Amino acid sequence: RPIEVLADRTAATLAQWLRGHAGVEVVCRDRASAYAEAVKTAAPHAIQVADRWHLWHNLAEAVDKTVVAERAALRATMEQMPEKPAAQSIPLPSVAPAEGRLTTRTRERYAAVRARIERGDGISAISRELRLDRKTVRRFARADTADQLLGAERVRDSLLDPFRAHLHDRLNTGCRDAATLAAEIRALGYRGSVRTVRRYVQPLREHLPLPAPIPAPPTVRQVARWMTCRPDRLTDGDRVQLKQVLECSEVLRVTHRQVREFADIMTTRTGNQRIQSWITRVTRTGAPALRTFARGLRSDIDAVTNGLTLPHSSGAVEGSVTRIKHLKRSMYGRAKFDLLRIRILHPN
Repeated sequence: RPIEVLADRTAATLAQWLRGHAGVEVVCRDRASAYAEAVKTAAPHAIQVADRWHLWHNLAEAVDKTVVAERAALRATMEQMPEKPAAQSIPLPSVAPAEGRLTTRTRERYAAVRARIERGDGISAISRELRLDRKTVRRFARADTADQLLGAERVRDSLLDPFRAHLHDRLNTGCRDAATLAAEIRALGYRGSVRTVRRYVQPLREHLPLPAPIPAPPTVRQVARWMTCRPDRLTDGDRVQLKQVLECSEVLRVTHRQVREFADIMTTRTGNQRIQSWITRVTRTGAPALRTFARGLRSDIDAVTNGLTLPHSSGAVEGSVTRIKHLKRSMYGRAKFDLLRIRILHPN
């Protein structure tokens, strides 16, 4: 149950509270460095435990970034997979999506930064001239191409992907009106414009009858969920698609194996025996996002090892946390901290 509410999340505030409660023996926390610093300063004899849910959440975020980075290669590889019908040998024109404003701006900034780097300007000078943060300029300067700076937007799925089979079928049966086709797929869940449908179907009218479209690759969210979900909770279809995905990308195959190893460490509570070697392997062979995650674990290794070994977790207090967040949101802008504290500590 809640016994106190602190005014902020800083290390100094928590350390002051801990000094007045010398009996604290175990601190279960998330990965915030402020909490770790406060406990180390004010309660050095307490056991720090990194909560397992937060560890898994951090790992899932790293997996998501890895899938995003592999999305373009994944799409290209899956579209070249064999076992396509012979009719698909018909050359169909593709309608390339227009680049978004973020993509265009990134390419322009990359070109501007590279031009100034080549003429010998320093990071600080470029930052002042282009009015960009030094970290942004440094990131642009280190990239070999602009494509390396483009994340999910560069490989964003088309809104038409789930409806291409329907459009091909209707074009083959004689319906060529884009407005009619757009109305039909809107009834199936399409949320785009008639113009997008028209741009897609216009070049296809010259190649009737059309073959069945190549299935769209799974979304980033789907692949990340398959890789982090318990295997016994995947459907047969999920397992088949996950196998196809892993066959398309060596990076994702290695990542999936490392995720399953971490899951086994966490569920068997063998962190004191295995987490150090796992971190070493991932640092050497893992994807960039997982290497960053592993370095973060190493910087907090004692708490991480305890979290993956000891029975303590934050699960017992999550109900109280949910109630506190509800109270805070319901009072937003209506009262000060004192009233919120009273409502949390004295619910009745």
